Amino acid sequence: MALGLAANIAKTHLLAKIRQTVIASLGVTFGIAMFIVMISFMTGVNKFLEDTMLTATPHIRIYNDIETNRRSILDEVKSGEGRMNVVYHQKPKDEKLNLKNGLRIAERVRREPAVLGVSPQLTSQVFYNYGPSELTGILTGVNILDEDALYDIKTKLKSGSLEALLSSSDGVLMGKGLAEKLNVTIGNRVSVTTPKGHTILVKVVGTYQVGIGEIDNVRSYANLSTVQKVLQEDPRYITDLHIKLTDLEQARPLAKRLQNTYGYKAEDWETANASILVSFTIRNVMTSVVVTTLLIVAGFGIYNIMSMTIYDKMKDIAILKATGFDGHDIVQMFLLQAIVIGAIGGTAGLLIGYALSYLLSITPFETGDFLAIDTFPVNFNPWFYVSGIVFGILTTVLAGYFPAKRASKVDPVSILRG
Repeated sequence: MALGLAANIAKTHLLAKIRQTVIASLGVTFGIAMFIVMISFMTGVNKFLEDTMLTATPHIRIYNDIETNRRSILDEVKSGEGRMNVVYHQKPKDEKLNLKNGLRIAERVRREPAVLGVSPQLTSQVFYNYGPSELTGILTGVNILDEDALYDIKTKLKSGSLEALLSSSDGVLMGKGLAEKLNVTIGNRVSVTTPKGHTILVKVVGTYQVGIGEIDNVRSYANLSTVQKVLQEDPRYITDLHIKLTDLEQARPLAKRLQNTYGYKAEDWETANASILVSFTIRNVMTSVVVTTLLIVAGFGIYNIMSMTIYDKMKDIAILKATGFDGHDIVQMFLLQAIVIGAIGGTAGLLIGYALSYLLSITPFETGDFLAIDTFPVNFNPWFYVSGIVFGILTTVLAGYFPAKRASKVDPVSILRG
């Protein structure tokens, strides 16, 4: 049978029972629309959380990991074969946490081909005092331009500027949550005290918000020299090196090599965030399970609709076979109908899915100070839409083929007599 004749008959069937055709198309439409919305939202949430974590996390952190298990004085003076010394409640040694030749190490690491940027840092626990308010927090000394190259601080500023910090000898960029707790704004001065009793009066020159409450509520950035001054240390004193790479996959092997080369602890981002990465893996698995289940349910729904459509046209099939059409012709006609239904329903599903996803992406989402997000995160990945239309047409074709194949083998005489 010519394809044109099959197309004309398929068109006649579709238009003769337009209500049935619309219902079949709607089954595809809602299945694809829900698939688009669910996968866009769930992957959007996962991607937002991963990006937020990596935004504030160095790919490699080099620091001085102080050892608590060390030889006692007794081990030094009374040691030998068969002798055992037992020391109770060994007190920690007062050791500095700085990296010796840390700035020189930073320059050498910066020359590594895989390294995007290095930020030398000096971090200290402090007490923030402003009037009756007294809060514990962290004061981090950095070269703010190096820090901006790693974490894009400029885009996270809520007030002030990086230049204001660079030009100030006692300025700080304060986390938005911390500034609100202290009730301070640009120009206010805050007393900062270290655990060893050193105090300095700093001036708030700006506020920032990373989007993670554990950072925004406790951390302030200051110039490296400012923190060295409050800790009464020399200009070469640093405690950490934060490193960003061009490729995340190189973090673990490079960390091992840097640790062996310089003798300091080099911790890659996967090791530092192992528990968080497990939760990401679980969420990704759940997303895959939910989306796959949704597609399977939609597929069975489409199959049932197409089966009922073909069953209702059994008399038409019998008449066609009685007038000389063979089983292959019957299958061809219903496949054309399935393709049309799948294309119409799939296209409508994509449009509705995109519209719902867009509405979700502009819906306000209040998270307080926990995350820096104003609306629901939605991932508009084009691959989702390609997958949706392919699934819609393919599922409809398969759902139309098997019932049509079965119907093409029936005896037209028995159907017409019945």
